[in-house]
Amino acid sequence: MTITQAFTFEAAHHLPHVPETHRCRRLHGHSYRVELRLADEVDAFSGFVVDFFDVEKAFQPLLERLDHHLLNEIDGLENPTAENIAIWIYQRVKSGLPQLEAVKVFETPMCWAEYRG
Repeated sequence: MTITQAFTFEAAHHLPHVPETHRCRRLHGHSYRVELRLADEVDAFSGFVVDFFDVEKAFQPLLERLDHHLLNEIDGLENPTAENIAIWIYQRVKSGLPQLEAVKVFETPMCWAEYRG
């Protein structure tokens, strides 16, 4: 069984490793959407793979670090591409949610990165 819980946050960033003429080199912001996908057997007693409240609790500290911040100033996100944000989230959430299968980070509704560990 696979479950997914989504979160949103607002943040600014700039991409320091793109050419000077690239528009993403300049400071700008996104309304990010993050999806955490978890997979496991359904527990016969609870009926859950993982309780969504437990997913929320595990992600909350990261959400607080990301929301309304300049991502470049967060340790490990000096080059905050969608790909690097997905890896960063996965590495920090996996220990608390061992059923975590993938992290998707949407910069816009039309473009995203997915990391599967």
